[in-house]
Amino acid sequence: MLEYHALLLTLLVGTTVLATALSILNVRHGASEMRSNADWLERHLAVDDPTEIIDYQRATTGLSLLQSWVTLVLLLGLLYTGVVTAAVEFLDETGTHPIAQGIAFFLGLFVASRIAAVPFSLYSTFVVDEQFEFNEMTPTLWVRDFVVGLLVGGALLVALLVPLLALVEWSPTLWWVAGGWLLLVAFLLVMQVVYPRVIAPLFNDFDPIEEGELRERVESVFDRAGFEADEMYTMDASRRSSRLNAYFIGFGRTKRVVLFDTLVEKLDGPQIEGVLAHELAHWKRHHVWKRLGAVAVQLGIVLAVLGYLLTTEWVFDLFALPASTTYAGLFVALLFVEPVLELTAPLVNRLSLTHEREADRFAVDVMGEGEPMVGALAQLARENLSNPFPHPWYAAFNHQHPPVPERIRYIQRQAKETSSAETDASAV
Repeated sequence: MLEYHALLLTLLVGTTVLATALSILNVRHGASEMRSNADWLERHLAVDDPTEIIDYQRATTGLSLLQSWVTLVLLLGLLYTGVVTAAVEFLDETGTHPIAQGIAFFLGLFVASRIAAVPFSLYSTFVVDEQFEFNEMTPTLWVRDFVVGLLVGGALLVALLVPLLALVEWSPTLWWVAGGWLLLVAFLLVMQVVYPRVIAPLFNDFDPIEEGELRERVESVFDRAGFEADEMYTMDASRRSSRLNAYFIGFGRTKRVVLFDTLVEKLDGPQIEGVLAHELAHWKRHHVWKRLGAVAVQLGIVLAVLGYLLTTEWVFDLFALPASTTYAGLFVALLFVEPVLELTAPLVNRLSLTHEREADRFAVDVMGEGEPMVGALAQLARENLSNPFPHPWYAAFNHQHPPVPERIRYIQRQAKETSSAETDASAV
């Protein structure tokens, strides 16, 4: 049994050590590169002094690493002091249905994790973000978001756990084949519809883009990209933060493009068009479905491993858990699988990097030039205090977008090729 404890500790502690080393390496690398490329920063991002970006990266990275280590210590403490075992034994002795026990167990873990994260969230919002002039949130709004997030997260967890645990109880060895995989894939698809229409409006107001210059620009981009101009919204992100962003979500009639009101305020017209064109590419190039497909494959592998682990006795014996509590065995099995997922993150991120490059190319084609998108990227990086020079190893594990300098060079190269092709065509 000692070898399994050693394996678990190696996975949990080892991945945290790796993440810590990469984060520290990334901050140092970014600071060095920003100082060495001061001319590039001033020319492309209009940043004449990178000190603020460097300080922000240090502050956020330090807080994130502290949270990771505290979370790990708490988890190991709960496991090796017998708290988890005692909780499972208590639930088992109640004699309630195993599904009810499983829901209570995982809900308890969910609530505990959210409570443990409270000090870090408060410090991030009201100290770090306040210091760097990002925070627009009031304490009242923070409490509201926390309570609503807790309720919504708990409801979604229960909605997923009830059928999943029912499958596990029905067939402890083949649950993942008998419907577990289909259940999780269906859940992902439903969330693509439910999140933008039900969950997101609980936290933000989404206003359709009305008639005017912005609407005209949006319709123009949609027309050039081959879309009908519907489901376009601005989101009141400025209630919480001054950060800039935009996103595309959903499929079919539920697809929508959302622009942060901060982005609309800070970017000029052509830059907004470039961002829109980029977001539309994720639908036009079927990135939504490709990502869902990749996640579905990953889920299949994960569930197969979990299914195997639940058939072993040592998963339950590791922390003296009753063999009848399959939900507890599932929790322990997840502890082994989750670090492996972190270690394979570069494989998953490669697909996203490819999609982002395709979206940038699409934006150049729609706009007919690269400068609007280049300007938008520069503004986003500058306003969000992003590290434009992440360490390649850190980026491989953590980034789903190419570094800003790489994206700018790629867009400029694509724009040049497009211009050359048009010149050649006109000459013929």
